[in-house]
Amino acid sequence: MKKTLLSISLTSLLAATSLLSTQASAVEGLSANFAASSNYIWRGVSQTDNAAAISGGIDYADDSGFYAGAWASNVDFGDDASAELDFYLGFSGQLNEDVSYDVGYIYYAYPDSAQTDSTNEYDFGEIYGSLGYSYFSLSASYGIHNDDGAAFADASLYIAAGAEFEVADGLTLAFHLGDYSFDDAMIAEDYNDYSVSLSKDGFTFAVSDTDIDNDDMKFVISYSVDIDL
Repeated sequence: MKKTLLSISLTSLLAATSLLSTQASAVEGLSANFAASSNYIWRGVSQTDNAAAISGGIDYADDSGFYAGAWASNVDFGDDASAELDFYLGFSGQLNEDVSYDVGYIYYAYPDSAQTDSTNEYDFGEIYGSLGYSYFSLSASYGIHNDDGAAFADASLYIAAGAEFEVADGLTLAFHLGDYSFDDAMIAEDYNDYSVSLSKDGFTFAVSDTDIDNDDMKFVISYSVDIDL
């Protein structure tokens, strides 16, 4: 079933990409992205109950370093929530010729996770920052406000380190290590996640795991495409 869904997703994605490529007019700084994946993994944890995901977004980036965008994907938490919609903005650039930076804010929205009082119970926000040097990167994200169903995000801190190397022509090898810590241990327990991936021509094969008890290693295949609008 997962393979069938992924095949259908890829076919639809390629058709949509072809249509946009022929119809869209050039807009400086505006781009779109689409992806199909066998699993949507966020910080080592599946957001689709280990099922396939289709996602896409639109971004604007200015020469000054300012950027803003929106991104959406299907999700499955075993309840009414079926979609995630993210909004973000930030500023990125170079501290010098060797060191890059990125700071911003992101809001994670789950439109159909409404409670009886019409509030979205899973929505939460984060401020984030990252530094990059050569092949290496270091980032941190901090939860600053949340709805009742996302109490875990309140004052949570996620720190990640990564490295990315081109090991052959167009073939990229990436490593990731993350540490997710929570302000209230009664709501969520701290954990680490780690992954390794190979990417080429929009295709990525990744292996991801966490140190959460009874959490199995995950193997993910995905295809993504970026389009200048």
